[in-house]
Amino acid sequence: MSSPAPTHLFDTVILGAGAAGLFCAAQAGQRGLKVLLIDHAAKVAEKIRISGGGRSNFTNRDLDVRQPHKHFVGQNPQFCRSALSRFGPADFVALVDKHGIAYHEKHKGQLFADHSAEDIIAMLMAECRAGQVTHWQPCAVNGVTALEADAQGNRFQVNTAQGMVHCRHLVVATGGLSIPKIGASDLGYRLAQQFGLALVPRVPGLVPMTFDGSAWAPYAQLAGLALPVVIGTGSKKTRMSFNEDLLFTHRGLSGPAILQISSYWTPGTPIDINLVPDIDVAAHLMAAKQQSRKLIVNELAGLVPARLADAWVAQDADLQRPVAEASDKALQRLAERLTRWELTPTGTEGYKKAEVTVGGVDTKELSQQTMEAKQVPGLYCIGEVVDITGWLGGYNFQWAWASAVACAAGMAESQ
Repeated sequence: MSSPAPTHLFDTVILGAGAAGLFCAAQAGQRGLKVLLIDHAAKVAEKIRISGGGRSNFTNRDLDVRQPHKHFVGQNPQFCRSALSRFGPADFVALVDKHGIAYHEKHKGQLFADHSAEDIIAMLMAECRAGQVTHWQPCAVNGVTALEADAQGNRFQVNTAQGMVHCRHLVVATGGLSIPKIGASDLGYRLAQQFGLALVPRVPGLVPMTFDGSAWAPYAQLAGLALPVVIGTGSKKTRMSFNEDLLFTHRGLSGPAILQISSYWTPGTPIDINLVPDIDVAAHLMAAKQQSRKLIVNELAGLVPARLADAWVAQDADLQRPVAEASDKALQRLAERLTRWELTPTGTEGYKKAEVTVGGVDTKELSQQTMEAKQVPGLYCIGEVVDITGWLGGYNFQWAWASAVACAAGMAESQ
């Protein structure tokens, strides 16, 4: 008979080698903990690798750590204030500087690596080596069992493809459901439920929107067209709006404007879009009526891209004439529709195109100082698996870094 495989002993096991997991492993290891980092996917940090067009939008300078509700979504965005105030954008930038990685600000505080997202991944891997982190990847996790704490304080048994592991701290950093082709799974949510943690319903976030096929037919031909807009949704009390670029697709709308508003949109409700922000369209058209011989479509092409003007006018016979011959009512109607185009999405492109998952482990279950589960000593949840979702533009990565540091510090202090 062969002897049973030995049980591996670690202070901390971290499940998920994405942004939060990698950084937490590095931070915990450098604080003196014996750390095992496990991920089932073939490649490390795929979300970092594909983010920012391959250059990784790794944080955002505009983040106001005192008012996280300005840039984060969730049942309690204030939950992330403690972690963000202790490890903010400047702290991560200092680490990037320490590793000699060149970066630039694109716009609205968004920081990108000059060369490649691979530089950020290499930095995180180097930090893990500095913390003497043991890294098993790819390695399947077949289950987790709670233990009666032993003399060493081990509370968890992790059944992996490389054997059994006992540990004092178990960190769930498995991310959300978005982009399954790079390895997203529901493991984190299943573990949370196993240990009795409440979950906030999950939906795709930062995701393109789709519209009814027949209703969208006049606009499908505009696929690839982009323009700056102001987009909004919600009632007076809950209204959110963004000034960003809109992109037409064959099935609907995308671009930063749509991705941002998608995290606030409620299915079945409309969104409204000002296609001509910063211009008094009604005044422009009324003035043109007095002095222009152009067709309405040609006047419109001075305000929006010509393809959009063509598609717009083609739907209304009253607009297929010179602007001088149009009624005031028709021009007013045109201006109103251009500046408040109201439409109701039929859905979204789902997790396959979503950048994040909205919802997750209820923040009421966790300590905002350490990310530890209040009712399950030694269990921690960080990053996207938690019900904290940032805006587009580096905010989600900053939450990953900040929650990782809070968790690592908490584990080290509990030694």
